[in-house]
Amino acid sequence: MCMYYKDKVAVVTGAGGVLCSVMAKALAREGAKVALLGRTLAHVQKVADEITAEGGCAKAYQCDVLNADRCKEVAQLVQAELGPCDFLINGAGGNHPSATTEHEYFHMEEKRADEKSFFTLDPSAISSVFSLNYMGILIPTQVFAKQMLGREGCAVLNISSMNAYTPLTKIPAYSGAKAAVSNFTQWLAVYFSKVGIRVNAIAPGFFSTKQNAALLWNADGTPTARTEKILAATPMERFGTPEELNGAVLFLLNSEKASFITGTVLPIDGGFSAYSGV
Repeated sequence: MCMYYKDKVAVVTGAGGVLCSVMAKALAREGAKVALLGRTLAHVQKVADEITAEGGCAKAYQCDVLNADRCKEVAQLVQAELGPCDFLINGAGGNHPSATTEHEYFHMEEKRADEKSFFTLDPSAISSVFSLNYMGILIPTQVFAKQMLGREGCAVLNISSMNAYTPLTKIPAYSGAKAAVSNFTQWLAVYFSKVGIRVNAIAPGFFSTKQNAALLWNADGTPTARTEKILAATPMERFGTPEELNGAVLFLLNSEKASFITGTVLPIDGGFSAYSGV
C-alpha cells in the first residue's frame, strides 16, 4: 500500500463500468476512500460491495453526471460521509448506436435508404454522445473541483481515448467527443494551474468491454474483421486489460510522483499510436 493515498477521497464517475470499476478498486487497495458514482445504483453498489469485502472503504451514489443539481447533492453527501474530494476521475462516457455508421467507407453502389451511413446519422444521438463525454466531465469538475480549492495534492483525471488523436472509422461522434475531452483537459490544466489542481488524462487504446463488444466479436465469440485489423496495427498484438490502466492512474493522481505533470494525455495503447503499419 502507498501511504500517499491513505484516507484520501477519490470520486469516480462511471464507476459501474469495466474500466473505472477497476480503477476504483486500485485506489481503494491503496487506502483511499472511494465514492462511486453511476446512473444505475445497483451497478455501483455492486462495485462498492466488492471493495468493502476486500477491506476497503467505498460508498455508492446514484448520479447522472449530466444533472447538475444531482451532482451538487452527491458532492455534499460525499463531503459529509467521506470528506472533501481529493481526486476526481471523470470516467462517465460512451457511444450511441445511432451515432455509428455501418461501413468504414461510403460507396455509391451501397446507397440505400435503410443503410446506417453518414447521411442517416441521428443528430440527437450525435448530440447525446457529445453531451455525455464532454458535459459529463464539465459538470462534475465544476462541482467537485470546488472542494479541492485551497488544498494541496488535488488532481483531476479524465478518460480520453486513442481515437482522439486519429478518428476511428464508424464512430465519428465518439471520436470527435474524445478529441474534445483531450482539448478540455489541457484547458482545465491551464485554468487551475495557479491554485495547485493538476488535470491530466489517459488515452486508452483498445480494450474489450461491454460497450464495444459488438464491434469486436461475432455472436459465436470469434473476432470480427475489425478486431483483426486492430490487432494487426497493435505491435503488442493483443487488447489491453483493465488492470493495465492502474499504473498510469495511480501515478498521475500522485502529486508526490507527478507534481510537475499537468495538461498531458497519456496513451496506453500497446504501441498502436507508434506503428505506421510498415
